[in-house]
Amino acid sequence: MSTAPSSRDAVIVDAVRTPVGRRGGALRDWHPLDLLAHTLDHLVRHSGADADALDDLIAGCALQRGEQAGNVARNALLGAGLPIGLPGTTIDRQCGSGQQAVHFAAQGVRSGEYDWAIGCGVESMSRVDLGPLFAPGGPRGEWYGTRSLARFEGNLPAQGPSAELIVEKWGLTRERLDAYSVQSHRRAAEATREGRFTDSLVPIDGLDRNGDTVALTADEGIRADVDPQKVAALAPVFSPDGAITAGNSSQLSDGAAALLVAERGAAEAAGLRPKARIVSMAVAADDPVLQFTAILAATRRALDQAGLDITDIDLVEVNEAFAPVPLIFMDEFGYPEDQLNVNGGSIAIGHPLGSTGARLLTQLTDELHRRQARYGLLTVCEGGGMANATILERL
Repeated sequence: MSTAPSSRDAVIVDAVRTPVGRRGGALRDWHPLDLLAHTLDHLVRHSGADADALDDLIAGCALQRGEQAGNVARNALLGAGLPIGLPGTTIDRQCGSGQQAVHFAAQGVRSGEYDWAIGCGVESMSRVDLGPLFAPGGPRGEWYGTRSLARFEGNLPAQGPSAELIVEKWGLTRERLDAYSVQSHRRAAEATREGRFTDSLVPIDGLDRNGDTVALTADEGIRADVDPQKVAALAPVFSPDGAITAGNSSQLSDGAAALLVAERGAAEAAGLRPKARIVSMAVAADDPVLQFTAILAATRRALDQAGLDITDIDLVEVNEAFAPVPLIFMDEFGYPEDQLNVNGGSIAIGHPLGSTGARLLTQLTDELHRRQARYGLLTVCEGGGMANATILERL
């Protein structure tokens, strides 16, 4: 454990992720703890880091029930063969859990408490009950309790109805939502064809539809042949006259991702070359009924902390929980569409809740290097009206 917390840079040394599997798809047979253990084992081997130097491991997992109800972090690191003396803790920041795990790791490094830590995330939406946020009209007391429901007169909606409220508030059209979603698939398909994800993908086997073992070498949900007419023909899910459909929403998925975070000097002394510096980190909260607006406040906080303007940011990742989310980001900040979610997003790739933030940080780091760009920003909306934002600088 290190001392001297002043002027300490937290850097990303390495970042890996599994291909994302559809719910009930190729990764359906993987216990979530084994899925994360497999990813952690690959991260440490891929990075060349000394596992005995690790100070802590923080894992994000949003649906902590069933097979995900224990301390996912500690049990997964033991399954990965990491040192018995390595602690692990599991957090829930909803869809931003993996991103928040990296933030906590980086904050520990900056403070001087850690020199080395892993921030990671996992979710198997094939193997756990998804809860009331995914069941519009269902009972919500289990999730919210009586007091918070009473505060908002029972109006704490599932995320889909909140997405409809965003559509209405910003005047977004169904045509624009669908066009954005088609673009997400096309960009993700192009990135896959060009091998942009390959270096960070964890080799892993899954099951095909017949139950036979196959190598999963790409994200399972991407539709390279997406048909705009079929997307336009999909029925609204949450309201008969609504705009949110299965085609312009993120896919329920399985996956894991992990990042090795270190103090810059410690990484360089170990002979490892950091990939990115974590410039700033922010978390914000806003209206729990609208749910998705805190990405705006979190982004402004991260920019203010970094002393940067949105025009300084070369690439942005906004998690595509629903198509309205990246669209309101572009509208509010005037950010160019050709610099946002350039390799597609969760509408195409999938959204295993606890791991998505870590996956997007991995994706952003890789794309900064591919383009030789300087600054990248990630923001993830989160259930309950929260959001995280991270700014990275390529090294």
